[in-house]
Amino acid sequence: MNDFNRPVIDEFRAAGGRVGGMFADARLLLLTTTGAQSGLRHTTPLGYFPDGERVLVIASAAGSDRHPDWFHNIEADPRVTVEDGAFTYDAHAETLEGEERDTVFARVVEAEPGFGDYQRKTSRVLPVVALSPIADGPPGGGSLADMLVGIHDNFRRELELVRKELAGSGPTLGAQLRINCMTLCQGLHNHHVGEDMGLFEAIGAKHPELADALARLRSEHDTVADLTAAIRTAVQDESRDTARAEVERLADELERHLDHEEQQLLPALRAM
Repeated sequence: MNDFNRPVIDEFRAAGGRVGGMFADARLLLLTTTGAQSGLRHTTPLGYFPDGERVLVIASAAGSDRHPDWFHNIEADPRVTVEDGAFTYDAHAETLEGEERDTVFARVVEAEPGFGDYQRKTSRVLPVVALSPIADGPPGGGSLADMLVGIHDNFRRELELVRKELAGSGPTLGAQLRINCMTLCQGLHNHHVGEDMGLFEAIGAKHPELADALARLRSEHDTVADLTAAIRTAVQDESRDTARAEVERLADELERHLDHEEQQLLPALRAM
């Protein structure tokens, strides 16, 4: 691990995925790979791009003529560990090829032109790597209370980034920005379904006095679902102004919901 990465990694882990400085407004993860030659574990902070159930990273090395070490490591062993601020989970790293790689890379460059600059600096084709979770158990994240706060903070951070991206977008929605919006909406849907069918049932069984609070939280989930449906429609219609307005509505509602849920549930979760 180089001297530049160490403080970034330490700050990321201490602050639940948030860092300052040059990465303050970036989507950042920690990727841990197994050294191709040494067999030792190496952790690297990387910017990433949402892509549905997986995330994408670019082996740019700032336009160097050599692939970064982490890319050589995944070629030798594609099983990696990802830290996203809320969870630590195992993932499979796949290097995209051919038309899929070119389509995804063009989308990335549209969203972040700096990657186009890196490609122009070198004759090598910058690899695009998809990291897909390996479903062999629940991801690590500490206690139930800590996990809930971590998930909420990830949603808060992602919503903040999407709002900034929409505010700075041109007259039309770029392809990656559309995916960012859709991934956020799908993530909220998955989280709330999981809460309704799992977490809330478990809490209700142990804390019947929270029945009214849980009913209200479920109602708030329905409201969030209506708002994300409106965002999906706006994104599919490529209506930037409508998408911006709907995301702002979601931001107001979601912040209230997350704060309310933490107020109601964290004491019970800490006691479980």
